[in-house]
Amino acid sequence: MTPTEPLPARGPAAPGAVRPPLPVKMVIAGGFGVGKTTAVGAISEIEPLTTEASITEVAAGVDDLTHTPRKTTTTVAMDFGCLTIDPTLKLYLFGTPGQERFGFMWDDIVEGAVGGLVIVDTRRLDDCYAAVDYFEHKGIPFAVAVNAFDGRVEHTLEEVRWALDVSDGVPVVVFDARERGSVRDALLVVLELALARTER
Repeated sequence: MTPTEPLPARGPAAPGAVRPPLPVKMVIAGGFGVGKTTAVGAISEIEPLTTEASITEVAAGVDDLTHTPRKTTTTVAMDFGCLTIDPTLKLYLFGTPGQERFGFMWDDIVEGAVGGLVIVDTRRLDDCYAAVDYFEHKGIPFAVAVNAFDGRVEHTLEEVRWALDVSDGVPVVVFDARERGSVRDALLVVLELALARTER
């Protein structure tokens, strides 16, 4: 299933059969240190698979740690987790690496995804431009999730929308990557967006 294909229809189940939930792939993207790994870890019903590596002195000279001084590791491939929405639907979550030098992995990670959640840090909005541009270019439905670091954001949602130059059809929400319920609500926004596209 490619990102622009509708969710597959499912035929009637055999009498008495218990049908497994429909697997749906969703991507969590954004810049370096915006909360992608945290979000996957907060929501996944399994122990999330992460590819965290220690930030070396060399990497620290490349990646901007100004707003994340306590960050000691970084994703070098992807994060993976899953979430059962209901008995009929299960989300498989793939988190992208945030650094531009790992951008070559994105096409493989995003292949087959029905939508994406682009996490942004309002203290450094320019870090998420690449992710927004990627989803727009690929025609994949996505929502922008403003991570409330320390319980607050630096700009209003309308200011964020204007700065990112996203259309009115792209939802912009505030969430907390540490809170399971908050992450779930943000993912449901993307899921509803993807489902709406299949009904057109």
